[in-house]
Amino acid sequence: MSSWSVTPVTRLEGRIRVPGDKSVSHRTLMLGAIAEGTTTADGFLASEDCLATLKALAALGVKIDRPTATSVRIEGVGLRGLRGTTAALDMGNAGTAMRLFMGLLSGQSFDATLIGDSSLMRRPMERAAAPLRLMGASIETREGKPPVVIRGGRDLMGIDFDMPVASAQVKSAVMLAGLYARGSTRVTEPAPTRDHTERMLQGFGVDVRREGATVSVHAPAKLAGCHVDIPADFSSAAFFMVAGCLATAGELHLERVGMNPTRTGLLEILLAMGANIEVRDLRTAGPEPTADLIVRPSRLRGIEVRPDWVPLAIDEFPVFFIAAACAEGESLLRGAEELRVKESDRLTVMSAGLTALGVAHELLPDGMRLTGARGEDPVFQSGRIDSHGDHRIAMSFAVASLRATGPIEIDDTANVATSFPGFADLARACGLQLREVT
Repeated sequence: MSSWSVTPVTRLEGRIRVPGDKSVSHRTLMLGAIAEGTTTADGFLASEDCLATLKALAALGVKIDRPTATSVRIEGVGLRGLRGTTAALDMGNAGTAMRLFMGLLSGQSFDATLIGDSSLMRRPMERAAAPLRLMGASIETREGKPPVVIRGGRDLMGIDFDMPVASAQVKSAVMLAGLYARGSTRVTEPAPTRDHTERMLQGFGVDVRREGATVSVHAPAKLAGCHVDIPADFSSAAFFMVAGCLATAGELHLERVGMNPTRTGLLEILLAMGANIEVRDLRTAGPEPTADLIVRPSRLRGIEVRPDWVPLAIDEFPVFFIAAACAEGESLLRGAEELRVKESDRLTVMSAGLTALGVAHELLPDGMRLTGARGEDPVFQSGRIDSHGDHRIAMSFAVASLRATGPIEIDDTANVATSFPGFADLARACGLQLREVT
């Protein structure tokens, strides 16, 4: 088992660019595959999750080259050009890939089976399967979980779908199926979620329309190959944003971070907590805006997270809990029950880790209440954390070391490579004292 030992430091500094955006990398591969012509991309995230998507598309007959470690060239086969395979398509640990492939493959002429690693095989898939069945798709799960079996040759119809729970992955699955459905497919969100799919479909030439909370796509559609400049992943930058705030000296420059407004909920939360973060050189060319972030040591205040921020920061809440534990006063998060069905039950696992490090808090069914510390004194005791193979849990507790009394040992860290390959090296380059242990 891979583990980390992270020793407290006070200074973080440097100029870094975190890897490319995972959500955009997944979608670039999928849309490029069903486009006509060639799609190229720079900034591709060569993580295990994204490579699982690449391998699955290659198994379906798509030629994808990687001229460099962070670039791809996709020879599109057109909307109807994918070809079936008798082998199951292995999504690894990538829940995004599995749910989006459910939509993409619902309108194909062939059968397909989606599987994943032990963690993904325990995750719920019915939230995406249910609306796809309403469109006419034939999808089978095993008690709501993978393997997911999709029967081909179905005639899909567009639907008007009111999402009961805000989910960018479900919205994206329905919209991808809508490319193969007769008529219009409309999805209405109860709250704003990531809009990468809408933005990227437009970039590939698809007529996507938004009216208020409703987004629609009309088939037949045709995608044209294009160039995609993939920004640095905001979710990966989030760990360094919080780390830079918790340090007592130094300054971190995070370059070309994706600033899609449906992703930057944690930035809004940290600014409301008093974080000293400067947004510089905002660039809006292309579908995804980017900016440089300058992060300085900050004295944080507790906050009650607004309901409209929750879907915009859902992946960043593990590291938010670390920031909240170091903030003066009470912090409260509610309405985040989706955290229980991520790579782990992130509420329970974060609660166990906070308990192991001596942080008083109250675990709630849909969130957490924490009372933070005063000043710059250490908040976390030295201790050992079980990350349960969840990359965001592991990286969050590595950040906690900045305000710890002694080393924090973090077990089961191999899955960090699913979203952030090279995290340990980049963290060390900024000054974090992280040692990898096997």
